[in-house]
Amino acid sequence: MPTFRYPCPGCRTTNSLHDADCEFEGVSWPTVEKAYTDLLSVLSAEPDGLSEAALRDAIPADWGGLHKAALGALRRDQRVVEDGDRLRLLTAAEFKERVSEPTREPMRTVYEHGSVPGCHDNAVFAMVAWYEMVGLSWPETRENVIEWLHESGAWDRGGFEESTPEELVDAKRHVYDEGYGWKEKGQSAKRVIERHI
Repeated sequence: MPTFRYPCPGCRTTNSLHDADCEFEGVSWPTVEKAYTDLLSVLSAEPDGLSEAALRDAIPADWGGLHKAALGALRRDQRVVEDGDRLRLLTAAEFKERVSEPTREPMRTVYEHGSVPGCHDNAVFAMVAWYEMVGLSWPETRENVIEWLHESGAWDRGGFEESTPEELVDAKRHVYDEGYGWKEKGQSAKRVIERHI
């Protein structure tokens, strides 16, 4: 099941040590987390959604910049969607379906075209890190990356040291466990893929 994380909406830290230029520098971790839970407690009780104005009125605290930024982060991370004029929290199944196909670069290129010889390590690393970042469990991440290897044609192109896609993905479990970022590896893989397409 996808899980929630509450990163700072300014710098994405998950503790009280914000980036020096973060607008929420000095804001404690429990305060950041409370802004999210204020929003989620209201949104989860309204399966059909509600307007942003109604959301502001319904949260149990004064609406402020942190609430606004947290709502923006939930929307960017595709946890909350706008249906007409209503904001709606996606169910776990809807969220999993939505994030299974990356839509932002460089991950969209990696996902759509698959890995090619010369970038296999970076591409698989990036895919595992992407699914970890969006909150999928390890079994869901493993399943999605294995499926991507087959559907994108990457596995059929060859060039892997491992004998099966499962073995390859299992060798990248440390990427998931350590929470490494996807962007740098994704950009490196995208450059190589674009030379081949």
